Amino acid sequence: MAQHTVTLDHPTDWAGFRRAARTLVQAGVPPQAVDWFTTQDVTEDLFASPTAGSGIDAGAAASTPLDLSALQPRSDRPAPRVPEEFVRLCERLVLHRNPARFALMYRLLWRLAHDRALRHDPLDADRMQAHHMVRAVARDMHKMHAFVRFRPVTDSDGHTVQVAWFEPDHYITEANAGFFVRRFTQMHWAILTPDASVRWDGTDLHVGPGGQRSDAPPPDAGEALWLTYYRHIFNPARLKTTMMKKEMPTRYWRNLPEAALITELSHGAHERSGHMVEAEATTPRKRIEPMRRGASSA
Repeated sequence: MAQHTVTLDHPTDWAGFRRAARTLVQAGVPPQAVDWFTTQDVTEDLFASPTAGSGIDAGAAASTPLDLSALQPRSDRPAPRVPEEFVRLCERLVLHRNPARFALMYRLLWRLAHDRALRHDPLDADRMQAHHMVRAVARDMHKMHAFVRFRPVTDSDGHTVQVAWFEPDHYITEANAGFFVRRFTQMHWAILTPDASVRWDGTDLHVGPGGQRSDAPPPDAGEALWLTYYRHIFNPARLKTTMMKKEMPTRYWRNLPEAALITELSHGAHERSGHMVEAEATTPRKRIEPMRRGASSA
């Protein structure tokens, strides 16, 4: 059986994958006869460079769709039709960093095209793995929402830009940018990650190459004010270290300003809780009268 190689343009090349996968299914090429790579794989790993089989360049397929000398669609195989939820699943699955994600997506596509019963089998191993990977991507996107910390810098035009550094587990930077556009629409900001960078100028979103942590700005005076506030609102009686580390894994701490205080405040939490319990009750300076039924505020 001939082995075919597909080289996609970038790690999240969903459009390129769809074009190549559609051609492969219509040509009757089974999953085990396809090797999937990205240009990044080839650049970073000499041994990942595809050298055997018939190569399919997804970018070339876009300019000459289905006009591939190595593969010809079979007349008895129409374009595969899959449930809409499978498309949405793959749109998130492609963001996972596992290099086998494209092979998994094509294997599921092939099986859906040949076995409709798969659509109703939630315990299928491939489906379970795909959903597990998608949940990991969703958790990573949520962590990015929670743990991005902006710091102000002045650009060449004298405008203030809020810049943040984040290290995601998966290729979520561009897909996650919409959240920050909606939340910080009026602010000019940029988020730098090792994989990609996104910048919002108040009107348009710009996507660029990845960066380094040193590209992000150092701490500023506003950060010191935030740390003072964080120290004062810290409630030692509510500290649950295990739960805190589950929701805020320690690998994120190095990019969080408040993380510098966590060890100090945690060590003194038990003593502070004791002082709070032993302290005498205080009386409010002004009594707040309960609102009578039927009364309305001014």
